[in-house]
Amino acid sequence: RSSDLIYGNAASAPYLTNTIAPIAGRASNFVDPLPSLPSEPHYIWMEAGTNALPDHTFTTDNNPSASNSTASTAHLSTQITAAGATWLSYQEGINTTTGACPIAGSGNYAPKHDPFIFFRDVSGATPSKTNAFCAAHHKPITALATDLANNTVAAYNFITPNLCHDMHSNTCAGSADPILQGDTWLSQNVPAILSYAAAHQGVLLIVWDEPVGSTGTIPLYVVGPHVKPNRVSAVRYTHGSIIKSVEQILGLPTLATVAGDNTFTDFFDAGFFP
Repeated sequence: RSSDLIYGNAASAPYLTNTIAPIAGRASNFVDPLPSLPSEPHYIWMEAGTNALPDHTFTTDNNPSASNSTASTAHLSTQITAAGATWLSYQEGINTTTGACPIAGSGNYAPKHDPFIFFRDVSGATPSKTNAFCAAHHKPITALATDLANNTVAAYNFITPNLCHDMHSNTCAGSADPILQGDTWLSQNVPAILSYAAAHQGVLLIVWDEPVGSTGTIPLYVVGPHVKPNRVSAVRYTHGSIIKSVEQILGLPTLATVAGDNTFTDFFDAGFFP
C-alpha cells in the first residue's frame, strides 16, 4: 500500500509524520481511479471528476494544445467563477518561458500538474501563454506568502510544487530521497497556510495525484479548524471527493461526475462541514 510510504515514515517524511499527522485526519482508502495512466489525467480528474470529457479523453502528459484540451465547462473552477467566488492556481516555477498562462514547461515546472490550463474556457480555444483570464488566475508560488499575509488568496487555492518537490524526482539539488525533498518543502510552506486556515476557518488538503509507489492507495491529509486530530478514515475517496467537498463548502451545485463520491465530512467535528 503506497500510502504507507508516507504514513508513519519518520525517516523520509518527518514533518508529515511528527507535525501534521497528530493534528490532521488521513485517509486509508483513497483509491486511484486511473491506475494505468500518468499524472495529467489524474489532475484533470481533480478538476472535472473524470479524464473523459465529451470532446477529449486525457491519457498522456502532453502540454495543452488545440488537440490536447477540452471545451467542456463542467468543471470546478468554472462553477466557482459562475457563483461569483474566487480561485487561484499557485504553481512553483512559472516564469516568462512558461507564460503567465503557464502552458509551456520550463525547468522543473510541468504543465501536466496544472489542471486548469487544459480547459479552453480558462486558457483559450487554442491554449495561449498570454490568455488574460488564465493569467489572472495563476501566480508563482513565491507570491503565496505575501497573499496569505495580505488576505488576498482566493476562496479555493490550488498549489503545486515543482518536479524537485513532488516526491517523484531525486535528480534535484538537496536530498537524494525524493520523499524527504517533498517533506522538507511542505515544512517550509505549510505553516503559513495553516496559520491562515486557523484564522479564517479554512482547510488544507494535502493530496497526491497518484500512489507514491506504483500501486496502492493515495495519501491524503486534511488539516484545519474542527478537523478531528489523528483521525484515520476508512471511507472510500477518489479525487472526485475533493471536488464534491469544495462544492459543498462553497455552496455550489454538484457536478454529475462526482455525484457518487463521498465528501470529507468524516474528518470534521459534527456540525462543522456543510
